[in-house]
Amino acid sequence: MKKKEKSSIICSVSIALLLSLINISLVYVVTAQNTSSAAQYAYITNEGSFRFPDHTVTVVDTATNIIIATVPVGSGPIGVAVTPDGTKVYVTNWGSNTVSVIDTATNTVTDTVPVGHFPQGIAISPDGKKVYLANQKDNTTSVINIDNNHVTATVPVGNWPAGVAVAPDGKKVYVPNQKDNTTSVIDTDTNYVIATIPVGNFPWGVAINPTGTKVYVTNRKDNTVSVINTATNQVTATVPVGNFPAGVAVNPDATKVYVTNRKDNTVSVINTATNQATATVSVGNFPAGVAVGPDGKKVYVVNSGDGTFSVLDTPTNEIIATMTAGKHPYAFGQFIGSPPNIVTKGPSEPTLTSIPTSSGNNNTTLLSIIGVILVIAGLLFTALTTIQKNIDIEIGLSEKNLRYVGNAGVLLILLGVYMLLRCNNLI
Repeated sequence: MKKKEKSSIICSVSIALLLSLINISLVYVVTAQNTSSAAQYAYITNEGSFRFPDHTVTVVDTATNIIIATVPVGSGPIGVAVTPDGTKVYVTNWGSNTVSVIDTATNTVTDTVPVGHFPQGIAISPDGKKVYLANQKDNTTSVINIDNNHVTATVPVGNWPAGVAVAPDGKKVYVPNQKDNTTSVIDTDTNYVIATIPVGNFPWGVAINPTGTKVYVTNRKDNTVSVINTATNQVTATVPVGNFPAGVAVNPDATKVYVTNRKDNTVSVINTATNQATATVSVGNFPAGVAVGPDGKKVYVVNSGDGTFSVLDTPTNEIIATMTAGKHPYAFGQFIGSPPNIVTKGPSEPTLTSIPTSSGNNNTTLLSIIGVILVIAGLLFTALTTIQKNIDIEIGLSEKNLRYVGNAGVLLILLGVYMLLRCNNLI
């Protein structure tokens, strides 16, 4: 075969290889961008006070702990819940007897729903079709249809209801009643109370484990957590915790329960196998709401006394970050969500700027692109040395320079692979 023909073949093969690598890299980058869009955000209600009104929801990118938006809502926001698909956030406003509906794509209120007096805790059914909230002064629970944001039922419960939790199968709702020391169990098919369970003194927060077998209720005036067996509707254990327990959350594998203790500024960590508090973590002043991230690696604690939220690392039980929220933040409920896309607004910015992912994920995607480019360049460098060494084609490189090119190619490949592995948390 003539040199010219060989050269033509090599050029064609090289171009085909380069185009294939570019195509693979583009697929990789698009996949990385789609993955990064499932970022997590914290929606923290800021109750404010008579002297220092706030009435907003702070939106925090949990990857960077940066506030990306501040959303005005009703008066005295306390309870918060994110829909399973992450597209909406429902906020109870006890001062205006309403529920604000936030569109997470734009971080704006798209609807306001009138409910009962002094709405408190709120939760959403697993299928994303219904919202349940406790009306403290009316001794009722309102049921909202998410499709049209209308109240479709009002269920009488106990005296001074507070928290709300929906079972994983969506068949039952649990509502602690502060002034009669009970927890009401609502059948979601009939919207009637089917059981009333005696618990501790002045129950407030409530959470259910992922399998739906245990319910945990914080009792503020006797500093305990009641553990309810959902099969029998009986309290099977009472766990001593800190002073004036409030918020409660269960981790995804149901091995730990996290409880905020408002009067001693701590979080109790309960081992669910032994029903004992195995750790006590100091947080900010007067902690209220608590939520566990979807992967269970971080716990977010809202401190209403000093206007902050703490980030707890679950493997070490240490606080790894403390960030500023609004005035008297509360976040009573599951306030962590993963919206499909989001529009961000800085605290003092008058306009909205669209950005599909968090800055942390954008950096990861950029590094991934650089890694792919380095690998492609390294492969091309090594291909040049192979062409001159093994094929009878002269490409104009001396033997010394050829070694340099070959070594550079190997280094570029190694560096590119290293960056790709780091970006995907494989090393």
